[in-house]
This record gives sequence, structure tokens and C-alpha cells, in this order.
Amino acid sequence: MLDLRPVGYVLGLLTIVMGLAMVFPMALDLADGNPNWQAFAVSGAVAVALGGSVSLASANFDLKQMSVREAFLLTTATWSVLPLVGAIPFVLGAPDVTLTDAYFEAVSGMTTTGATVFPGLDDLPRGVNLWRGILQWLGGLGIVIVALIFLPVMRVGGMQFFRSEGFDTLGKVLPRTIDISRGLFTAYVALTIACAITYGALGMDWYEAVVHALTTLSTGGFSTTDRSFAAFSGPAEYAAVVFMILASVPFVRFIQIANGDTWALLRDVQVRAYLRWIGYACGAVILWRLIVLGHDLEPTLRESAFNVVTLFTGTGYGSADVTSWGSFPFAVVFIVGLIGGCTASTGCSVKVFRYLVLKEALINQLRLLVSPRSVTVPRLDGRAIDQDVVDSVITFTVLFFLTLAVSAVALSLTGLEPQTAITAAWTSVANIGPAFGPEVGPSGSMEGFPTSAKWIMIFGMLVGRLELLAVFVLFTAAFWRG
Repeated sequence: MLDLRPVGYVLGLLTIVMGLAMVFPMALDLADGNPNWQAFAVSGAVAVALGGSVSLASANFDLKQMSVREAFLLTTATWSVLPLVGAIPFVLGAPDVTLTDAYFEAVSGMTTTGATVFPGLDDLPRGVNLWRGILQWLGGLGIVIVALIFLPVMRVGGMQFFRSEGFDTLGKVLPRTIDISRGLFTAYVALTIACAITYGALGMDWYEAVVHALTTLSTGGFSTTDRSFAAFSGPAEYAAVVFMILASVPFVRFIQIANGDTWALLRDVQVRAYLRWIGYACGAVILWRLIVLGHDLEPTLRESAFNVVTLFTGTGYGSADVTSWGSFPFAVVFIVGLIGGCTASTGCSVKVFRYLVLKEALINQLRLLVSPRSVTVPRLDGRAIDQDVVDSVITFTVLFFLTLAVSAVALSLTGLEPQTAITAAWTSVANIGPAFGPEVGPSGSMEGFPTSAKWIMIFGMLVGRLELLAVFVLFTAAFWRG
């Protein structure tokens, strides 16, 4: 029988954390003399009280006995319920929007998508933009922990390839969770601080530097201004490229580097492939703009690298209108958005690992066609890839593109133009950020989308961030029967 107590207990604790985190935007608005601090004070108090009550009511159980089914439920509940808590300040205070818009913004934040329905970001209280950044930062950290600890055990999308001895059941994982989480948290915080200091040194004020560091390391892309990164064009774009790439490679490699394994990052086959593909995409766009469009060298290098990397990593900042570069560069950035970053990073979309598995499986199948009697197995990074991993990756990939297609059709049925519907599905299911089309506001806001379109995108953001299968399994009768 499904035991909801561990789900309630952990969810309650996370709600308390969300409530306590509201102290930071509350303090900023209070220091600015902005009455919007009261919205954060009330929301934080409600979150702490609610989370404390749920945790206390669910505390009489052994967390080590959490089953895989309960892990599925907890994972989906975390990214579905916590945005409701995060949305409360948007309803009680600025920008005083509907629950749909508030929930959309909070889901977009926690899933690190970066799509926004808030216009006039420059005019919002600074605490609101800081809170948007905190939502993305917390969501980015959470998804890295889920990808490293829970998804391999849950056998979602081929993630069981990353299981090692001691990771076969949640009961064995949980004693190591604190150690793993501590290392990830340290690496995440260190990179965030380094990013904020770098942005500050390159001209951002402390508030802009902190918020953009939070949304860079989470590959989220929320900004403090409607102009996004166009407001900081120049050296800051180069710095952002570096930190976005660092945020989209496996965080566990940083822990290994800190423990003395200097080459841990570059030995990772995922990372090497990822860097090559980024180079190919940037090179293609740069050459097109230089040769075909005749653009100047330095702005072309900077803008192309920044905008390709921000969409490759799923961060979603913008510093230029990529649609004005022509159909080929736009096709490149659309494709790289469907690739995404590495596993166990804050990056999104299908991810490099799965494409590498598909490539090796295809090559192995071609070998078998040539030599039917040969005994070969696909290998990745020197390790044999089990058939269940290949099957899981194929299932995930097919489901991803099927969900993308169905979402695009559903969005078009709400009245959106085809380009808007396709890119809105692309940006939500792949957790990228921007959409393109006549219904998208000049600042990139999707405020004018129909309410039904916003809810379709909310669902797309949630299933995309949680690797699809972890959510869709909850819609099967077998899950609830146990």
C-alpha cells in the first residue's frame, strides 16, 4: 500500500525552506521602503506554518523505508506543489496577477524554464525579481539532486546507467544522500558566488549580479529587466557563456575535482561531446553571419556564442533577436535547444547522454546487420550499455518528441499562430525559456497567451523537467495498485 507519510514529511520540510527563503526578498523590499515586503512576510509565515503542520502530521515513519513508488510521487509533488507556495507573493503583492499567471511564473522558475508572463520587469519591486531568481536557483539545485539520487533508482529515461554499487534501492541511497547533497550544495554555492563576483566586476550592480548569478547557475534565465542580457552586452556575455556551460555539465565532476581529480571533467565522454557540439553550433552560426550577412567580427562572435549557448543550455537569456539572423541560424538554435545539457546538471531537454546512447545503439545495430553472427554490445565511456538502458532511452526520446508534438497541436488549438505554438511547446517541454511569434510580447512576455495555453505550457514544463516518465507513470492504474 502506498504510504503518503514520507511524501508529506519531505514536502512539508521543503515548504518550510521555501517560506524561510522569502526572508531575503522581504528584507530587500523593506530596505527599499517598498510596502511589497508585507506580501513576502505573510506568504513566508503561511508557508512555514503549513509546512510545519504537514511535517509534524507525517513524522511517524522511517524515511529509509521509502519505496520507489513513493519516490515517484514525491518527485512530482515537489515540483507541482512548491510552485503554489512560491506563487503566493505574486498574488498578495506585486505584480498582483491572477493565480494562473502567478503559478505559471513560479513553475517556470522552479523548473528553470525561464518563460515569463510578467511584463514590465524593470518596474517591479526588487524583491520580486530576487524571489524569481531564488525560485530558479532552488529548482536548479533540486533537480541536480533528483538526477543523481532518485532518477537512477527509479530507472527513468536510462538514468539507471549511472547507478553504482549501493544505489540499487532507496534504502541504500538515503544514508549517502546527505554526503552527496552536501558536496553538490557546496559546488553549486561556490560557482554561484564566483559568477556573482564576476558579473559585479564587469559592471553589474550587486543586485543585478546576484539575481543573474542565481539564474545563470540554475540555467533558468530570469532577468531583472525586459531587455534581458541585452542590457549588459559586452564582457558580461563572455562570462555568462562560461558559467552557463559550467552549470550544464555534471556537478559531480566538480566534487571529484575538489577531491583532487583534476581531469575528472574532461575525461567525461558526455562533457567532451557537449563541448564539441557547442563548438560546431557556434561556428556554424558565426560563419553564416560573417559570410552571408556580412556582420562585424567581434559583435558576431560575442552575440552568436552567447545566444547559441543560452539556448543550448536551456538558460534562455537573450541579447539579440536571433530570428533576424535568418532561417539557418534560427534552425541551429532550435535544434540545440532539443539537445540540452548533460545529465546531473541544471541543463534541460533530452540531454547529451541520451543522444550518445542512441548513437552507440545505432552503430551496434549496423554492425549486427553486417555481421549477424558477431557478439557485440554498445559501449559508452568504456562501459557496456545494458539493453534496459537502451530501451529506456528510446522510450524517453520517443515520448519526449511525442509530447512536444501533442503540446504544439494543443497550443495551436487555443488560437496561437503556428510559429508561436511550435516554439511555445519547444520552450516548455524542453525547459528553454523564450518563444517566438506574433503573440509573444516585445519583451518576450507570454502574458497575452490564452489561459488554456498557459496551463498546457505549465504541464509541459513540469513533465519536461521531471524526465516525463516520472510524471506519466502516475497516470497508470498499475502505479496506484502497487
